[in-house]
Amino acid sequence: MSFAQPSGLSGPSPVWHPFTQHALAPEPPVVVRGRGAWLETAEGGRILDAISSWWVITHGHCHPRIVEAIRAQAGQLDQVIFAGHTHPAAEALARRLVHAAPEGLDHVFFSDSGSTSVEVALKMAAGFWRHSGAARTRILALEHGYHGDTIGTMSAGARGIYNEAYAPFLFEVTRLPFPEPGREGETLAALEAACREAPAALVLEPLVLGAGGMRMYPPWVLSEMAALCARNGVLLIADEVMTGFGRTGTLFACTQAGVVPDILCLSKGLTGGSLPLAATLCRREIFDAHYSADRTRTFFHSSSFTANPIACAAALANLDIWDAEDVAGRVAALGALQEERLAPFRDDRRFRHVRRLGTITALDLAVEDAGYLAGIGPRLAALFRERGLLLRPLGNTIYVLPPYCVTAEELDLVYAAIAEAADLAGAP
Repeated sequence: MSFAQPSGLSGPSPVWHPFTQHALAPEPPVVVRGRGAWLETAEGGRILDAISSWWVITHGHCHPRIVEAIRAQAGQLDQVIFAGHTHPAAEALARRLVHAAPEGLDHVFFSDSGSTSVEVALKMAAGFWRHSGAARTRILALEHGYHGDTIGTMSAGARGIYNEAYAPFLFEVTRLPFPEPGREGETLAALEAACREAPAALVLEPLVLGAGGMRMYPPWVLSEMAALCARNGVLLIADEVMTGFGRTGTLFACTQAGVVPDILCLSKGLTGGSLPLAATLCRREIFDAHYSADRTRTFFHSSSFTANPIACAAALANLDIWDAEDVAGRVAALGALQEERLAPFRDDRRFRHVRRLGTITALDLAVEDAGYLAGIGPRLAALFRERGLLLRPLGNTIYVLPPYCVTAEELDLVYAAIAEAADLAGAP
């Protein structure tokens, strides 16, 4: 058997892309380089990455400090089994994450992606209650939430187009209404009622629901939900896979509400977006519930690449950037730039629900055909592609979530295309 590259490669690509309907999608551009906020294609074209390549790139593509850390670690230790072994990069990263996270999160479990970080959190909650001798298994979740594409995270996420085909494999959760403006009390009342049934945990995305349409809610609601959970002994799982590392204006979204969750899920920006890595942080009590001479109380979860040394080195370099550079100032400045460019759209009747949180902006085209599968979605994507922009609308919802190095002039290109998109849609 030979793995030699065949000569004269031709015909359709064998690659199956995520969230892509290959029967309808155009041929994807071949991206060969990334620098700052820009991607370069094999043909020499340039694409402005206005969504941080699926919300992961923070400081910009190929940040020199992260690239050098990856290079150095790859030449020293590429991989080691993490069951029964450890390595300096993982030890240092865990300590620094505990120091940076809200106080009270004392243990770190590494995995490979946002989905697995939340899957780990759900299993931590289940193990905590089982080993504590309490029959608490019900999970609470916010309506419209999205937590990943593994079986557990799909179960916790909103039911719909993302997971309809897999419904027979999913477990039931109790869903709370999303805290729409003016109706936050309904969410809190529903949570209070659900807490009386002694659920195991509430899982939520703090302040902004990403794939659910960039839906935003205020910090005081998160604070009230956390207080209700604390009073009723319900574990709070904060899915900060997207919101962490500055996206909402602070390092973690939870801190805007003064909330310390029982379990905190991180990924995406953890390595600055350079390599896949995730971390699930938890309170000491959750770790202690699994700590026993009884081997059956072991936390049975892993992956082959848990705490990969190269990924951990990239994450350490990312934290070094936060320490050495004024990233917080850059985040604040980007938020102001985003607000300036969003302002003209607030009075534009072609758009609805114009909103911003930190560095994230979103607005909905005022069309009758709304939702993730809105007919306007592919037309919007085509327009943005033609304008050299990486924007990936959620149906009729357009959002801008750029890396922190983006400039005012680059943002002008993005918002000019958004204004053009409204004309294309024929919105009222």
